Amino acid sequence: MPMHTEDQLNDFIEIINLEAIQQLPKATEHFVSDLHGEYEAFDHILRNGSGSIREKVETLFQYSLTASEKTELCFLIYYPKEVLQEKDYPHEEWIQLMTQLVKVARFTSSKYTRSKVRKALPKQFAYILEELLYQYDSDFNKEAYYKAIFDKIIDLSLAPLFCEQLAFLIQRFVVDHLHVIGDIYDRGPAPDKIIDRLMALPSLDIQLGNHDILWIGSYCGSFPCLASTIRIAARYGNLALLKEGYGIDLSKAIAFSRNHYQENKGFYPKKTVDDLSEEEIHDAMLLQQAFAIIQFKVEAAVIKRRPEFQLADRLLLGKITKDLQLQLEDHFEPLIHACFQLVDPEAPYLLTDEEQEVLEDLLKQFQSSERLATHVRFLVEKGTLYQIYNGNLLYHGCIPCHPDGRFLSVSFGETSYQGKELLDFFQECVKQSFATPERTDDLATDVLWYLWCGEGSSLFGKKSMKTFERYFISNKHTHIEEKNAYYTLREKEAFCRRLFAAFGLDSTGHIINGHTPVKVKKGESPIKANGHLLVIDGGLSRSYQEVTGIAGYTLLSNSFGMTLAAHQPFTDRQTAIKERKDLLTQKKIVLRQTERITVRQTDIGKQLQAESASLFAKNNPINN
Repeated sequence: MPMHTEDQLNDFIEIINLEAIQQLPKATEHFVSDLHGEYEAFDHILRNGSGSIREKVETLFQYSLTASEKTELCFLIYYPKEVLQEKDYPHEEWIQLMTQLVKVARFTSSKYTRSKVRKALPKQFAYILEELLYQYDSDFNKEAYYKAIFDKIIDLSLAPLFCEQLAFLIQRFVVDHLHVIGDIYDRGPAPDKIIDRLMALPSLDIQLGNHDILWIGSYCGSFPCLASTIRIAARYGNLALLKEGYGIDLSKAIAFSRNHYQENKGFYPKKTVDDLSEEEIHDAMLLQQAFAIIQFKVEAAVIKRRPEFQLADRLLLGKITKDLQLQLEDHFEPLIHACFQLVDPEAPYLLTDEEQEVLEDLLKQFQSSERLATHVRFLVEKGTLYQIYNGNLLYHGCIPCHPDGRFLSVSFGETSYQGKELLDFFQECVKQSFATPERTDDLATDVLWYLWCGEGSSLFGKKSMKTFERYFISNKHTHIEEKNAYYTLREKEAFCRRLFAAFGLDSTGHIINGHTPVKVKKGESPIKANGHLLVIDGGLSRSYQEVTGIAGYTLLSNSFGMTLAAHQPFTDRQTAIKERKDLLTQKKIVLRQTERITVRQTDIGKQLQAESASLFAKNNPINN
């Protein structure tokens, strides 16, 4: 019998462990996109795992529980604290609830190693839960043992806390990793709560969206981003996010707008404003005017110092005639909803002293907000412009292209970028700008604004942004924002294969895309290019739902394949709990595996194989 040192034995045991883990089923990935501040709907989707928990309950209790009992159990798992507060449970009912929850927890944790499960257990009940989740004897042999545990939990008045911890554990087990494909911010009221929720998750990645970049740019010192952020918050009636969510004092900006702007129906907030007072609506209307004009002025400063951005056609304040018409190339367009009283015809892009003061005050406040700083830091650290994960390519917007399929080449300074290299450049600019927030006119910070509205931006994906035209011109033909050719090309398999090759992938995976709401009402499908590309922005934002007809797509990828989930509009948390009204979900299988995918076939599996091979080589006598 060969003799081994203690270190060798430890290495061999680790090799056995690493090889065994690779045979487990692949854990579930959950993809969400374009959350746009809709915290309650997003939170519900996380709690129910896009319908995964209901599927587990249906499987486990298909014949033993009625439909209403299964729904009750689901909502106990989704919202344990709220459900358990509704009534006093007798002893036997507590036993029944705990037994059901343990059964679901065992089922959802079965694909994980004992070590991983142990790390996820809440400290207060770790020992007890480990005993309950792992059964080595038959139920009969330990029935009295388990009952004694439950009885004592109830006697000590710990049953509500124990059930709550079990429910959260199930939520944790049902989805192993979350992918957020961009646009956490804007339109909806609570992106800050979404980020708080994301920061508490154990495993996730984020692909930054154009609205996320706008907030990052605002914090990092981009005046055009900052002005746009304030304008959009006013446009959607979300000033409370700034004031209450991030502690931004808008009093100086509001006083300024009250002094210089008047009632103007063209700037009435877009959001349903039933919950806003008349004063709040009025101030949002005035602020929106003030910051639209400030935005156009500070954008001009960037456009002039960065001619490579090729945005000179956006210098429109200087093309306004005395009789309030806009001079275009071949004709004039009359202007409506005019609010140009602070635009000097002799120097149309010059900020007034008051405008400059208001803008600098807001930047100082943005950079002094500890909560905003924490959220932006989280986005910069976790966020990327694209992600390669288990053979899939994830990004929010597009890869800018010419109509013939060639990648669009974009120049910054003396260097041109295209395809993957362009996104790598953008990623580096995000990091550089965040590292130097005191610099407001450096290239990296200007590029953050370019990402918001530039033709070569992978997040914008259009030829130009027509904010000015939408506010001030009634002719809707001038409002059209021409999409990049990518959005036509992505329907073709050959183009998607070219995208895979550009990022060093084969074409067996999928491109997961967000940014453009899928117009289901008009027959559009989220599945493109014969399944090579999937769009999961189905319109979680309420402002999109009239157009899309649904309330968002999410995607699940597990050992059996990939499934798209289409969600119906979510009412609100309180109504959902009171009426046991789940987020209705229709599922469509995108890919069904003939054999279950194992950990060995994932990115983590490749890491485990490398670690195992390294340990084996270290202990192989031939190599020593």
